[in-house]
Amino acid sequence: MPKTSFLLILLLILTGCKTYYIPIDSFTEQMKDRDFVELKTVYTRGPIGDVVSYKTYPIDYIKCVDKKNNLVELRNSPSLEIRFTAKNNKRKYFYFDQIYVQDSIVKGDGSRFFNYQQQIPIKDIKLIEIQDGKKNFKYVDRMH
Repeated sequence: MPKTSFLLILLLILTGCKTYYIPIDSFTEQMKDRDFVELKTVYTRGPIGDVVSYKTYPIDYIKCVDKKNNLVELRNSPSLEIRFTAKNNKRKYFYFDQIYVQDSIVKGDGSRFFNYQQQIPIKDIKLIEIQDGKKNFKYVDRMH
């Protein structure tokens, strides 16, 4: 049994989520003028089948880089997680489709289950990481 557990843990580590990086200037450029864009309503089905709706920016792809600095365009999805590391090394986690920038401050929800807002000023950010958390959230056409 311990050997099976070890192999399962090793498999999870080796097939983990691939992390990409968004240079701060690129993030700022991609999010600029979003205040003037009409938000769209999306419907998301969660892992237990529940469907929720919320408003989000109409962003189809996010430009980022891999660890070798190769350009990658990630398709937006409700399972994309974004992590901001501040200059003081504190981290803030969000779902990408639930963030917005207002007055040079990134704001958004850090959970799909609990409604709590977080924020971080762009000037305090030293690193932006993004990954597909593979948490089985999917966009659906409408609420059923």
